[in-house]
Amino acid sequence: MSGITTSGEKKLRLFSGRAHAELAGEVARELGTEIVPTKALDFANGEIYVRFLDSARGADCFVIQSHTAPINQWIMEQLIMIDALKRASARSITAILPFYGYARQDKKHLGREPISARLVADLLRTAGADRLMAVDLHTAQIQGFFDGPVDHLFALPMLADYVGEKVDRSKLTIVSPDAGRVKVADQWCDRLDAPLAIIHKRRDMTQANTILSAEVVGDVKGRVCVLVDDMIDTAGTICAAADALFDNGAADVIVAATHGVLSGPAADRLKNSRVSEFVFTNTLPTPAQLQLDKVTTLSIAPSIAAAIREVFEDGSVTSLFEGVH
Repeated sequence: MSGITTSGEKKLRLFSGRAHAELAGEVARELGTEIVPTKALDFANGEIYVRFLDSARGADCFVIQSHTAPINQWIMEQLIMIDALKRASARSITAILPFYGYARQDKKHLGREPISARLVADLLRTAGADRLMAVDLHTAQIQGFFDGPVDHLFALPMLADYVGEKVDRSKLTIVSPDAGRVKVADQWCDRLDAPLAIIHKRRDMTQANTILSAEVVGDVKGRVCVLVDDMIDTAGTICAAADALFDNGAADVIVAATHGVLSGPAADRLKNSRVSEFVFTNTLPTPAQLQLDKVTTLSIAPSIAAAIREVFEDGSVTSLFEGVH
């Protein structure tokens, strides 16, 4: 008999960057494990140093880091963590991105533009990631940017069930904020048995987060409208869409989005909006100034933990989100 066999069992190790430690802690508790102790610091010139204080040799390693502000720092930290695990002889490395940075730059709108979402995928692969796990990518095509398995997790079941339990479903209308979200809005309609309306908006492609006009396609008069989107950044377009719904006779508007980026003037816009409730998940930390009565945050940790367990045990992540594509 040639070779040597061992009786060692598979080992799962969970690692977290500094961007959103609260979410990582929740995931660890759901899994019944602890985050591997890590020494992480910034040198005076801004360079990041990371060293893990426990062995990763032969382990299936999961590195969770949400790309919140300052986004470039946290992407770089995750890349350095992955490189450290590769050099520490990890058996496999899964990069978990609750929010995938640069996801909006997934194609060229104008000449001489980058496709930065592809660049981020290339960087993660080059650093040593074998697999990606992300929640509600801006577009599904980003999965094809990474040369390896990608587990695409969805917040729709959790968000839709929360809204469905709060509102009389006979009065609900699901509203897509633009043509690109119609497929997702359709899935909401199927889950809540509600009709669909669409906001037709014209964007100024030379200015970020700017729309020129918004028109409502569909009957929303007297209805409770649920605006669904993957992310809300400055909240300008979503609040303008809500105003268009109210102008067309909507009785109430609820906004549901997976990622609360909430940059710049978002806090004031949410406070002053006529929207009755904004529902997000905690893929990104909620700024202190946005911990308002009208802002509800649901935990995505159970979904991430369940997906980690399926990957570790060679199960099916797809089975967790049957009917959602």
